[in-house]
Amino acid sequence: MRLKEDQIARLAEKVLADLTAANLIALKKERGAALAGIRDAITADIQAEASLEKDAETLLEQTLRSMGRGAVDIDRHKMLRMIKEKLARERKTVL
Repeated sequence: MRLKEDQIARLAEKVLADLTAANLIALKKERGAALAGIRDAITADIQAEASLEKDAETLLEQTLRSMGRGAVDIDRHKMLRMIKEKLARERKTVL
């Protein structure tokens, strides 16, 4: 999923507000530092997911090429999802 910077900023605000309202966190530093940390975490997660997607596409293409004519009957979307899930488990990433 591709989010714009302002969407990430709003999401970070919402996360911080919800955590604070539920008394799940207590800020030890200024609010801006907490927001920056949440924004960075969201951005890193999005980048990791994009990298996983790219690697899964590459692996799928290699697999389909190696299968030759047998790849005609393969459901590309289902196979891509399976590859992404496998890579996510290997990388200990939550999709």
